[in-house]
Amino acid sequence: MNTEMIKAIGETMIGLIVLVGSLIGALSAFGLIRLPDVYLRSHAATKSATLGVLLILTGAFLYFAFYLEHVSAKLLLGIVFVFITSPVAGHLNGRAAHRTGVPLWERSVQDDLAGIYGQEKEVRERDPS
Repeated sequence: MNTEMIKAIGETMIGLIVLVGSLIGALSAFGLIRLPDVYLRSHAATKSATLGVLLILTGAFLYFAFYLEHVSAKLLLGIVFVFITSPVAGHLNGRAAHRTGVPLWERSVQDDLAGIYGQEKEVRERDPS
């Protein structure tokens, strides 16, 4: 195999990584529009969008590293930042919605946190410290 063919295969693979990331991001946007409640929308926003953005940033990083021979610290920091902050933000949004009493979708099967926040309020009332 010559270097031209290897470069073409590498560019195709990087293009596929970016394309898959874009499709997952589009799927996430579709989920934000179509899903019925805040909890399912939060799931679509954090899981799909995080994976989509990470794939796109990874494709850009690989392209810069292999074809422009430039290792981008900014892209690496972006990957780490998205990987850490997006799931945490989604979790906190869901938790805040649950704590403020946003109802689940009527077809939801169970609420694993149903009794937890009520118990916290009882403990606070008995022991204000």
